[in-house]
Amino acid sequence: MPTGRTYDIVLFGATGFTGGLTAEYLARHAPAGTRWALAGRSPAKLAAVRERLATIDPALAGLGLLTADADDPASLRAVAGAARVVATTVGPYIHHGDALAGACAAAGTDYLDLSGEPEFVDRTYLRHHATAVASGARLVHCCGFDSIPYDLGVRFTVQQLPEGVPLKVEGFVTASGTFSGGTFHSAVTAFSRLRSGARTAAERGRAEQRPAGRTVRGLPGRPRYERRVGAWALPAPTIDPQIVLRSARALERYGPDFSYGHYLAPKRLPSAVALAGGVGALVALAQVPAARNWLLGRRLPGEGPSAEKRAKSWFRVVFLGEGGGRQVVTEVSGGDPGYGETAKMLAESALCLAFDDLPAASGQVTTAVAMGEALTGRLTAAGIGFRVLRS
Repeated sequence: MPTGRTYDIVLFGATGFTGGLTAEYLARHAPAGTRWALAGRSPAKLAAVRERLATIDPALAGLGLLTADADDPASLRAVAGAARVVATTVGPYIHHGDALAGACAAAGTDYLDLSGEPEFVDRTYLRHHATAVASGARLVHCCGFDSIPYDLGVRFTVQQLPEGVPLKVEGFVTASGTFSGGTFHSAVTAFSRLRSGARTAAERGRAEQRPAGRTVRGLPGRPRYERRVGAWALPAPTIDPQIVLRSARALERYGPDFSYGHYLAPKRLPSAVALAGGVGALVALAQVPAARNWLLGRRLPGEGPSAEKRAKSWFRVVFLGEGGGRQVVTEVSGGDPGYGETAKMLAESALCLAFDDLPAASGQVTTAVAMGEALTGRLTAAGIGFRVLRS
């Protein structure tokens, strides 16, 4: 961790919807003496956010403000050079994330984002992983609902199973909530770039070393009714299983032969059919420029659900683990997945990297590898449940 920096944490994108929620969480929960700042392209909007934060804690009236633009590499280098940890909520990351990740990698500054975009994550690995390894920076993607509940949830499940034996884990996701404009734009953009993403993933596959003497694989997905969780299981077209498998490749505790399956889990068949059809339609429409532009115009970045709607939202992930003759059922659960809990996860990740005693790591790493037990403990204390249901 670099020393001599002006700030422990800089939050880039604080004027957006999720960025604002993250700033409010830090205002309420950052330890006294934390040196943190807001960064964004509009000084006036940053000042308005600071004014709002000062109603939570009057001491924040003097919070640092840094003017930076995702299209201005020099301003991003200044942000990276001023901070020990930079957390960014500015997406779609495939358009707005590369320069900041590269600046952090070069400066030895830890980097966090909320990306759920596989192509961006793979591209960051190819462009900046080696630089980050050399500088000591940790580049940690997917620090929100994508993909912390699954990455840390599988790690928690593996810890309940025997060591040194083949392990199989399946995760089943149920949630209630709505998407902000920024999240919607990131999803549509990712769906529109499936071919480009596949090429980038293949390039990463050729460049990335796999663990010697161990097997890590994703389970082939097919829709089915899963009696053990009382729900339909639909393979989820998200980045989450990729993140879980990368953690498994990096951590020997996952055993000599590890497999993981990841599913959306609607309770009723009509809901399962509607969900599958809706995702399929969204992917298809994202391939056509005119239809994609129409979709993107339905919801603008910076928009998000009301506090009342967020208060009624929730998520639950049930994991079925087995290995060495033992079976275990675990659960990760919490409140509003897309915003309240995502802001909490990102903020606690930043605090964890800034202040906790963590295992040595550098380069592009997952939350389980970089923060593991420390972040699980933080999130548990913050109200996100990690429980063993049956063993």
